[in-house]
Amino acid sequence: MTELTRYQLGDGVATITLDDGKANVMGLAMQAALNQALDRALADKAVVVITGRPGMLSGGFDLNVFKSDPVASVQMLEGGARLALRLMQHPHPVMVACSGHAVAMGCFLMLGADYRLGADQGSVGAGPNFRIHAIEVQIGMTLPYFALSLCRQRLTPPHYSLACATAWPYSPAQAVQAGFLDEACSVADFPFRVAERATYLAKLHREAFIATKQKLKQPFVDELEAAIQTDVVAWRARFLKAA
Repeated sequence: MTELTRYQLGDGVATITLDDGKANVMGLAMQAALNQALDRALADKAVVVITGRPGMLSGGFDLNVFKSDPVASVQMLEGGARLALRLMQHPHPVMVACSGHAVAMGCFLMLGADYRLGADQGSVGAGPNFRIHAIEVQIGMTLPYFALSLCRQRLTPPHYSLACATAWPYSPAQAVQAGFLDEACSVADFPFRVAERATYLAKLHREAFIATKQKLKQPFVDELEAAIQTDVVAWRARFLKAA
């Protein structure tokens, strides 16, 4: 384990906290730390809760890598996509507790989970609210097929188009309506609600959950795997042609 993540196991729940001190960018080091934590949770046969420090789940991929290292860029993109796929395939319940902003790969990772709870800062004396945001088109990037696949699986049809084509930013309450989140609650209630929902998931009949999740998710897993393979071909052509 690295200091980019913290792993805490209790009452059958493994809480994995992302914290790089900044935007929790999904670079190769963070991906490796998260994969290690998921390996540990799998060995513990625990419900997984992925969260960030207060105010930040993840700001997405490390944009500096795109500017400096073509090989690492391809590895980072594929690694992020496969993390979302891994959550979808993880046999035990997975909850993402979105503790703040979730941008780009931050929100795509969230879409791979079984249950998604968001902290809502509201607007009364608390400053700007947290953003759930597939920001790519706004900053001149084209959404990859894996991201479109994840959004298509979880977002409502009108918001699938709005979120992806126009990079529309969502507050946590709006993100529930769109399908990014299953539930939102106040920042004050967030820790208690996370614990409550994790306890509920831990009490599910595990064998029945595993079998049902596999049946439920397999068509989406197949679609996402095909999307990643298509993306990898395009990423290699884009980033490695001059490397």
